[in-house]
Amino acid sequence: MTFALISDIHSNLAALQAVIDDIEKRGVKDTFCLGDIVGYGPKPKECLDLLVEKGIVSIMGNHDHAVFYEPTNFNIGAERASYWTRQCLEDEKDRQKRNSRWMFLGRLPVRLEKGNIILVHGSPRRPVNEYIFPDDIYTNTGKIGAVFERVKHLCFVGHTHVPGVFLEDPDFYGVDELENVYTISDAERAIINVGSVGQPRDQDVRACYVLVNESQVEFVRVEYDVEATAKMIMANPNLDNFEGERLLDGR
Repeated sequence: MTFALISDIHSNLAALQAVIDDIEKRGVKDTFCLGDIVGYGPKPKECLDLLVEKGIVSIMGNHDHAVFYEPTNFNIGAERASYWTRQCLEDEKDRQKRNSRWMFLGRLPVRLEKGNIILVHGSPRRPVNEYIFPDDIYTNTGKIGAVFERVKHLCFVGHTHVPGVFLEDPDFYGVDELENVYTISDAERAIINVGSVGQPRDQDVRACYVLVNESQVEFVRVEYDVEATAKMIMANPNLDNFEGERLLDGR
């Protein structure tokens, strides 16, 4: 059975809707979200509501955690967005909607396991906050070894917004090298970053997600109105203009 994995929506409703539309057109029934539903972007309530409406099972990202608890080790822009998002949720006049959104955020698990597949936001070692960067295969091989100790076969992550596949050699393959498809092998363990729906950082402005079946992982890119979302961010005095500007060149 094919299922979809999305991550790092970051309150970008246009990107999320475009990705969900693409998934539904393909007839895929099951979608999972690897966290960071909120943060950075202009439509946190709407993104939460859409995930609930579509029945998408989600886990907790560091920005979701920051809004529900407190932002820790965030830059100024990310911190401001967290507090503004929290205020948006609190300002909801419909008490039932307000409570259901907070309940949804507060009940997000930090990891999911499906057989020999692990789903986390950051890493299998520190599910919410640890980054696994492509450069780590050169600069921090001990870290790569430590995270792979916790991988049974496949582990899917988000967090860095850079799609690609880590192997335990260590090695990293970007989507261009893979030609957008990773062939699953029973003989190797892999950590697969699914990229970002709402704030790509691999110089491709299109939303990114993956489709998974028993034999392969396909990286899918979807166009949406990037400029409209960027303008909404830059028009909001509570959000950092940089978070809008970076959408325009995928960084």
